Amino acid sequence: MTRLHIVHRTTFSYARTVTASYNEARMRPLQLPRQNVLAARVTATPATHQSTYTDYWGTEVTAFEVLTPHEGLVVLAESRVDVSPTPPPAEPVGWDVLRDPATADRMCEQLDATPVTEPAPDLVELAHDLLGGRTPSEAATAILTGVRDEVEYVPGVTGVHTRASEAWEARKGVCQDIAHLGAAALRAVGIPARYVSGYLHPLAAASEPGVPVSGESHAWVEYWVGDWVRFDPTNRTPADDHHVVVARGREYGDVAPLKGVYSGGGRSEQSVEVRITREA
Repeated sequence: MTRLHIVHRTTFSYARTVTASYNEARMRPLQLPRQNVLAARVTATPATHQSTYTDYWGTEVTAFEVLTPHEGLVVLAESRVDVSPTPPPAEPVGWDVLRDPATADRMCEQLDATPVTEPAPDLVELAHDLLGGRTPSEAATAILTGVRDEVEYVPGVTGVHTRASEAWEARKGVCQDIAHLGAAALRAVGIPARYVSGYLHPLAAASEPGVPVSGESHAWVEYWVGDWVRFDPTNRTPADDHHVVVARGREYGDVAPLKGVYSGGGRSEQSVEVRITREA
């Protein structure tokens, strides 16, 4: 088990005074069988009113509004989480189960492409080429790794609105793009997949307890082969006890950490800092 203390600070500054803003934050880690949330809070400064609800995908959302004039906004999410390694499914299912119409009906939202994750034809071809004689579980790992081998990790070349097909054409992107592409490739061969957002402690196994490090907001994939299996295609590794799950959905748009609208203000600038401390 790994205990992580996460501090995620997002700061906005505006060119002119904002008269009102309405926002949603998806920054609270999920309570899961192998992820125990000891404490979590999201605060905004300034803020007039705040409430929480659970969205369609099971993510806890903090909704807040600011109805007083302001020149800046700070959103601070702080959590303390115990994360345990996730074992592989005891008995992964075969292709017969995945191709059963009942499975396709139950998993339709994790099998259908979205406008953002619609795969390019050559990505679909690659995914089918990697099937070979593999079981679904073996094929999922091969596909996610194979997609990653084709895409260079390059920060700054894509944005939150970049489609998977655009990142695939450039063969460059960040974790968000690689997760979109991995999910798209899995869905193309009939393996249910969902996009996961959360936090990654880059040195959880090696870092000294009590020492804060610069962490990351991260994205990875979960695929279903009788049970949900977590895999981080960006790092070519299973998502384990240094990954903290915050939200799941079909794509980034379902799980964006922070979204909102404001009146006035003109152009805005945003800065983000994530600090993660391994406590145990």
